[in-house]
Amino acid sequence: QVQLAESGGGLVQAGGSLRLSCAASGRTFSTYTMGWFRQVPDKEREFVGGISWRRGRTDYSSAVKGRFTISRDNAKNMVYLQMDRVNPEDTALYYCAAAWVLADLMPRQPDEYKYWGQGTQVTVSS
Repeated sequence: QVQLAESGGGLVQAGGSLRLSCAASGRTFSTYTMGWFRQVPDKEREFVGGISWRRGRTDYSSAVKGRFTISRDNAKNMVYLQMDRVNPEDTALYYCAAAWVLADLMPRQPDEYKYWGQGTQVTVSS
């Protein structure tokens, strides 16, 4: 069982930066691949990126690659999403999620993730 809680969302100007955090409970956190997703009203939840449990391999959507960075600290049960050079299209509710997968596989579909946080809102002003 893993419980997740996101924080760090807020209002940021276009071109600025924001760092989201995801705190996880549970002794098995280090064995879960962690993903970040985002969702806007009337649209499907979108994969932003993820970090594998085994080697810390990261993967990103084309929309954020080169601007966002995901990291994790297993000793603190934390995952981070560093958002740089944000733009208004990054405005969304951001979720972290945990998936139990083999090795460095990186699931990209929401239904492949078992545990979810409540989300944190990010709003980018132009």
